[in-house]
Amino acid sequence: MRVTRRGALKFLGYSAAWAGTKPLFADPATLSITPGPFQGTRGSLDAFRVPDWFRDAKFGIWSHWGPQSGVEDGDWFARNMYIQGTPQYEYHLKTYGHPSKTGYKDLVPMFKGDKWDPEHLMDLYAKAGAKYFVSMGVHHDNYDMWNSKYQPRWNATSVGPMKDIVGLYKQAARKRGLRFGVSEHLSNSFDWFAPAHTSDTTGPFAGVPYDGVDPAFADLYHSYSEMPADFAKTAKAMGRVAPDDWKLQYFNRIKDLIDQHQPDLLYTDGGIPFEEYGLSTVAEVYNVSAGLHQGKVEAIYCSKVASDCTIGTCIVDHERGVSDAISSDPWQTDTCIGDWHYKRGQVYKTPKKVIDLLVDIVSKNGNLLLNFPLPNSGELDPDEVKVLEGITVWMTINSEGIYGTRPWKIHGAGPSTEVVVDQAGFNESKQPGLTAEDLRFTTKGKVLYAFVMGIPAGEFVIKPLATKSPQAPGKILDVQLLGYHGKLHWKQGSEGLSVRMPAAKLSEIGITFKVTLA
Repeated sequence: MRVTRRGALKFLGYSAAWAGTKPLFADPATLSITPGPFQGTRGSLDAFRVPDWFRDAKFGIWSHWGPQSGVEDGDWFARNMYIQGTPQYEYHLKTYGHPSKTGYKDLVPMFKGDKWDPEHLMDLYAKAGAKYFVSMGVHHDNYDMWNSKYQPRWNATSVGPMKDIVGLYKQAARKRGLRFGVSEHLSNSFDWFAPAHTSDTTGPFAGVPYDGVDPAFADLYHSYSEMPADFAKTAKAMGRVAPDDWKLQYFNRIKDLIDQHQPDLLYTDGGIPFEEYGLSTVAEVYNVSAGLHQGKVEAIYCSKVASDCTIGTCIVDHERGVSDAISSDPWQTDTCIGDWHYKRGQVYKTPKKVIDLLVDIVSKNGNLLLNFPLPNSGELDPDEVKVLEGITVWMTINSEGIYGTRPWKIHGAGPSTEVVVDQAGFNESKQPGLTAEDLRFTTKGKVLYAFVMGIPAGEFVIKPLATKSPQAPGKILDVQLLGYHGKLHWKQGSEGLSVRMPAAKLSEIGITFKVTLA
């Protein structure tokens, strides 16, 4: 076999990258992007436009699942188990021993997914009304959920479930006509894992290094040999301070994920990372998609930094966030019914809370991506099933007013619209619960959907649909109540659209009027 100098350098560079040592090259000019309409520059990516499928889909489900789920003690376990005094440190100490002796590397093999059935899960999610599905690709814990070329030891085909989780999820989703996405949280990993390189500050193990300092496991915990001596003590959890060899590994890993699984959506936990490396990753997503769709880009990149997406480039994502107004551009909220990684005993959002969020977000031109955190087994627990069933019942009747819709002149009416919610992010808990006094609106052509976020009785009046309303809805030709097949008595007047509510109870959550305008 003939080995060229270039080939040898490439092999050595990639091998060094996953081993956590400095590769022989780290120049962004070496980044190889699939040919297509985009280059890895902001100027080029500004030409991107959101594909219609995302605008129409409105509702997606996410599987935020990985080795930390195997512990079943909540999110960020792989970091917090190394921070003395945190509940997860105490849990680890009591359950598995001191992290200088038993570390995260020893917990990863516990992640089994022995009851994980992606076909069954996807049946449930599609029935609940999801139009896209997102699989965890890699979390901050540096463990890849696919058959990873550049993380060969710590991936789902090598340790844990021994299956290509991303690939099997993709197959199940696309078989049912769902768009498929992946999430990556890798760009923060170099800093996020810093506590694994420290030690207890008090007690019998004070000063004894945790197992993250062992160079034999630098491919999991990273090597800080190039960093300042105090880096492990000063690095910020979501920081992106890293050497070029790590940035190159980031690009290679996520490119491998994209090239193997051709996602319709790539979610990044933060803004576009590492400038050229991150921009080249975005270009890779779009160019791979263009190659699959006769030059048309059908993929989405999600950034949590609004300035990344102001001209084009991407979709802005608000983690656990709501908005107080209609956006001219489509956007997304990602949230969870509980903790991001599975936590035993977690109290979940009710179906009512999920539907309140969904309808509110859609009325403002957004999408909802909802995580159901799977336990180690990979099977939804009974309480999660109940939440999913409640969503399914409501969506079966009312989803006509969700899919393919666009905002109306106002997003809603009622007491909740008078509440100003701080837009700093992670604000969903600050939005008041919606009631039968609260309305949300969407449109589809000449049809207006008026969602009542509770169960009204007697004579119900929708004031924004009055003949003299500031919204000037025009003449109403017909009014129907989704899910009700009897004759509905209604009248449009100067005070509003008045509807006499039938005795039939269609929902425990809320109802939807379908209003046909002239």
